[in-house]
Amino acid sequence: MEIVFLGTACMAPTKERNLTGILINYKNENILIDCGEGTQRQMRLANISPTKITKILITHLHGDHIFGLPGLFQTLASSNYSKILEIFGPRGIKDYVNSIIKKYLYKSKILINIKEISPGIFYRSKDFILKASMLNHSIPCLGYSLIENDKRKINLNYMKKFGLTRHPLLGNLQKGKDIIFKGKKIKVENATFLKKGKKITIILDTEFTNNAISLSKNSDILVSEATFSDELKDKAKETKHLTAKQAAQIAKKADVKRLLLTHFSQRYKDTKKLEQEAKKIFKNTQITKDLQIISF
Repeated sequence: MEIVFLGTACMAPTKERNLTGILINYKNENILIDCGEGTQRQMRLANISPTKITKILITHLHGDHIFGLPGLFQTLASSNYSKILEIFGPRGIKDYVNSIIKKYLYKSKILINIKEISPGIFYRSKDFILKASMLNHSIPCLGYSLIENDKRKINLNYMKKFGLTRHPLLGNLQKGKDIIFKGKKIKVENATFLKKGKKITIILDTEFTNNAISLSKNSDILVSEATFSDELKDKAKETKHLTAKQAAQIAKKADVKRLLLTHFSQRYKDTKKLEQEAKKIFKNTQITKDLQIISF
């Protein structure tokens, strides 16, 4: 599983930082969270083809999170994108995407499935689920979690007692079924164990809210906006954003393992101050940079 930070700025790009875009690569999925202006160029710099994208999750309809979509759609159309592009987002995303298609794609079309979602689980596959929660911003805004399904693994040390380490019957154990081998019953509870799936949570553009804590609970990685330092907490409250300190408080209350900060105001060319403020609350905090790849 990889997280690629395509842009870590908020509101306006800087020389060092592009607008928001985060790509999660998991098996055959490439899930793009938000698509700020310049996102597809950042993908080129990261040697990632836009045609690899399988899903787009939009947090909200502010320009710095969606103005890269028209150009991205044009690129996909001209590249003969053959998949069905799934787009999820809050109320209004369907009208916005359809207006782009109508105005800019003309005869060159791509297949797009747009869903306006409500809080809760909105997508399931054999490998993972996607879950959304409403945050508290100036317009409707969603936070997202990707939660990998738990996997049932074979307890090989136990199975060696039966001389059974390779056999089609092992597939039944992994499905949670007891088996009979050479007249002996082998119970799932003894022969297997559950490996906990990983969880990534993305929180962008919100003031401090209990929904952010609930969504982030027990995440392996929490990616959170940290638009302001603590000295501008009143500005953060006014604009419904988080300070680095508040992001760390969410991470601590949610018992996450690792906090990655992003979405920085252009006033912070040096983000060490934000990192220091967060680390006082939550030690395992890291500032992110454009084109940085986090693997885990």
